[in-house]
Amino acid sequence: MRWWLIPLVLAFGWFAFTLTPFWALYDLARAVQAHDAGYVDRHVNFRTLRLSIIRQAAAAAQIQGSDPADAEPRERQRLTDAAVALAIPLAETLVTPQTVVDLLDDGWPQSIDLGDRSLPEVGNSAPRLARPGLRVENLGRLIPFYFGSEMRGFRTVVIGVPPEAPRARQFRVRLRLRGWTWRLVDIELTQELRERIAQRLSRAAARAR
Repeated sequence: MRWWLIPLVLAFGWFAFTLTPFWALYDLARAVQAHDAGYVDRHVNFRTLRLSIIRQAAAAAQIQGSDPADAEPRERQRLTDAAVALAIPLAETLVTPQTVVDLLDDGWPQSIDLGDRSLPEVGNSAPRLARPGLRVENLGRLIPFYFGSEMRGFRTVVIGVPPEAPRARQFRVRLRLRGWTWRLVDIELTQELRERIAQRLSRAAARAR
């Protein structure tokens, strides 16, 4: 065997490996369009996803509350604890097989009361754009997902959905290889959805006072 074939074989092997999460993404997209909550239940790490949603919701609530940078450490910790306490039940509601299907379908969990999604954002009178979700109609559609993805080591890939959307309008899914199976472990919510969650948590905090 000629020595120069070795790097070619290795490069081809690595390229083939980087394609494997997109087969998993294709299957996940088909399950979402079929509203197959059973498939999602088997291919999502709900514990990791739940912790991520709690962190995102709590961080959004803190920003919404305009926590002053010069506040006392004890006060800042109290506000952080309060935000987490409010975020936990919301995360429990968001992170179920059916709600994950709902979220991936178009980037918005209609089963959760976050207000009318057709309304413009605060301070912006322009109508909202449509929110296309995880749709992979054919294998060729995987190409923009591939070029818009980010491999993080050998076992993790982050993919923006939809790949053509501006970063602020994307939700980003993180897949991790466990054994021989790629599983969804995280969904980074869109900026708009985080803001809506923060508004809901702020209202809940106001009622609790």
